[in-house]
Amino acid sequence: MTFKIAKKDKSSSARLGRIETNHGVIKTPFFMPIATMGAVKTLAPRDLEELGAQIILSNTYHLMLRPGVNLIKRTSGLHKFINWSKPILTDSGGYQVFSLSKSRKIVEKGVEFSSDIDGRKYLLTPEKSIDIQLALGSDIMMCLDECVAYPCKKEYAAEAMERTTRWAERSQKSKIPASPAGRKNQKSESQALFSIVQGSVYKDLRLESARNLVNLDFDGYAIGGLAVGEPRKKMYQVLDYLVPELPENKPRYLMGIGKPEEIIKAVKKGIDMFDCVIPTRNARHGVLYKFKVKSSKLKVRLFSNSENFYEIIRIKNKKYKNNLSPIDPNCHCYTCQNFSRAYLRHLFMVKEPLAQRLATIHNLSFYLEMMREIRKVIRG
Repeated sequence: MTFKIAKKDKSSSARLGRIETNHGVIKTPFFMPIATMGAVKTLAPRDLEELGAQIILSNTYHLMLRPGVNLIKRTSGLHKFINWSKPILTDSGGYQVFSLSKSRKIVEKGVEFSSDIDGRKYLLTPEKSIDIQLALGSDIMMCLDECVAYPCKKEYAAEAMERTTRWAERSQKSKIPASPAGRKNQKSESQALFSIVQGSVYKDLRLESARNLVNLDFDGYAIGGLAVGEPRKKMYQVLDYLVPELPENKPRYLMGIGKPEEIIKAVKKGIDMFDCVIPTRNARHGVLYKFKVKSSKLKVRLFSNSENFYEIIRIKNKKYKNNLSPIDPNCHCYTCQNFSRAYLRHLFMVKEPLAQRLATIHNLSFYLEMMREIRKVIRG
């Protein structure tokens, strides 16, 4: 993987760049649709290609449990198994494991947990997570980390941060094992490895985490442990002092952040990569996004007034029962070009599965168009 910055914004820390992987080029800043189990819920890979998705995110924990890494290996990796030819980022599975608070135990070796499917016992170590991700063949792999909830005591946040650093070092050593002849595994070299900065909302812990991980020289750096309950003001404060500590020549990834205005503010602070379930999850509940202005004026509105460039449509509302206009007349997605608000509301009210599919197509169209416009703003 290589990363190059093409241009920097004159009025903020936003930057325009490109990541080159074995499965294609990704223009930054970008948003990753969530394909947790190898699919974005209700959509096919062809839908994502038509929407212009550059990369998707899948999850190591879920794929390890079902269908199992051995089956995916038989098809030469995740790309072929799910018929997706563009880049894939795989999360380590750490966040999912740590969310199983009643059935997991954190030890220095890794995380002991019981499957939420059949109760089977597992031990996920940093090395095991890397082994699985190497077998999946993802373009960007994530180190196993320990994510703490908010609020948490500083002592515990410090322990988790230090353990995350040790796990990152073990992940790095596990990524490229030497062959008997001393040669490195070429396949594993082509897969990038990102570490994850932790430390909750404690400035000294965050800075220590960043400096220790930077010294280990990873391919990219993620900021984890935010959007876990802390006020958004604290999240932005963390970004203000943390982003300058991350290498300028490496991609910066803010994990799990997904409201449109949050993405724009983070881009202005120097973040390149985003993922979140918000657009797809909200779509399945009938919560849709619409730009307030036409695309010709959107560039100006995005960075100058990031709180007021879009509106939310709750399509199940009775007022849309006879509304024959599209969700967004300026949107070029399949949903807006072919169906009315009244029809989409009807599908939701009768619980027709097509409702979730059409809504998901539209929301991802909104997010991916937003990212394209953000790149245009930075380009100037």
